[in-house]
Amino acid sequence: MTTADMIHQRLASLHPVNVVLEDESAQHAGHAGAAGGGGHYRLTLVSPEFRNLSTLARHRLVYATMGELMQREIHALSITALTPEEL
Repeated sequence: MTTADMIHQRLASLHPVNVVLEDESAQHAGHAGAAGGGGHYRLTLVSPEFRNLSTLARHRLVYATMGELMQREIHALSITALTPEEL
């Protein structure tokens, strides 16, 4: 299972309406963090679970959902978290 597959699998618990996951790891080749093996990803996630949450709370929810992937497989995760109404 790829890292992208694992990310999508975990995000399913947030009942996403839309998920766009971009692997930007190649753009960070040579970066100090890339040496550790973790990838760089850009995520746009639309979920009703974000209703009534601040931007910070939304990001914390996504990071908590990723769990230990943030320690190994993911070095950097850029997040855009929206509710369906914000589209």
